[in-house]
Amino acid sequence: MRNMLQLLLLVAASLLLAATGYAQLRTVPANAKRATVGQPQVLPYVELNGKVLKLAPGGVIYDQNNRTIVHGALPPGADVAVTPALNGDIARIYILTPVERAQFSKKK
Repeated sequence: MRNMLQLLLLVAASLLLAATGYAQLRTVPANAKRATVGQPQVLPYVELNGKVLKLAPGGVIYDQNNRTIVHGALPPGADVAVTPALNGDIARIYILTPVERAQFSKKK
C-alpha cells in the first residue's frame, strides 16, 4: 500500500512538473520580422510600423507569457515579432519579452 502511494505521488509530481516546463517554452520563428504596434484598428486590421495590415483568418496574437490574447488587448507601442501567412496577411504576432528584443537587436 505504501509503495502504491509513493508511486502515485511520483506520477502526480512528474505530471505537474512536465506541465509547468511545457508552459515555459516559447520560440519565435526565424522568419519573424520585428515591428511596433500603432493605434488600435477595427478587426481584422492591425497597424504595424505605420502600415495597416490584415490579420489572417485564424491569426493568433501571443503575449509575453505565450498566452493567446484578443485583438483588442494588443497594446499600442508594443514591440512585436510578426510572421506572414502565405497570402501576405499576418499569421502570428508575438509581443516580445526584453530578452527577445535583445536577440532581435543582435540580428541587426
